[in-house]
Amino acid sequence: MQTAEPNRVPWFQVSALMQTLGLSDSTPRSESRLKSLFWPTIRNEVDLDTVTTQGFWICWLVGLIGLAMSIVGGFSSLFFGLAGAFESVFYLLAGIGVRMRSRVAAVSAFAAYLLSGIVLQKYTHNGFGLPRILFLALLLANVRGIQQSASWPKPEPGDAPVRLDETLRDKLVDQLPAFLWPKARILFYVLATVELLLLLLQLLPLRPSAGGALS
Repeated sequence: MQTAEPNRVPWFQVSALMQTLGLSDSTPRSESRLKSLFWPTIRNEVDLDTVTTQGFWICWLVGLIGLAMSIVGGFSSLFFGLAGAFESVFYLLAGIGVRMRSRVAAVSAFAAYLLSGIVLQKYTHNGFGLPRILFLALLLANVRGIQQSASWPKPEPGDAPVRLDETLRDKLVDQLPAFLWPKARILFYVLATVELLLLLLQLLPLRPSAGGALS
């Protein structure tokens, strides 16, 4: 399925997101912002926690934009609305899984977002704008970080970042994933399989029918 095109996201929203992700000029960084975006240093639990938080927000931004577009599109086309809602649920659950350091969720989110860009490029020639490239870089950082952490020794109780439960953001980013992921993990695996298969099908070349028309 084609995702909501991030090129249509207003730039003031992108700027606000960059502030949230710690990539704006006003946020101090110990390494260059370019390196922290495309190839962040992931050496410990704190670094991984930062990267998975970024991945959570990226997936949720894509999912919520898609949900809004599916609601609007649903008034004119039931199929469009249902397809958009399906894809939105996929990305929202992917964000939950990424936050819980699921390699399947991280790889699925990156692969689906990359494939949807290729699909858009094939049919509209506008699949890889700057926002999509930035989001792909952040999603790839999650794949890399979660893969690296698989070989780490189990952290001591005091080493793992504390999951807060004070503000609405804490409940959304820290508490909701821990509560929901064990219950929704199997559903996500099914959604991810269907999502990736549908995207791959859209990349298959059209075959001419017996009458010469494309089918």
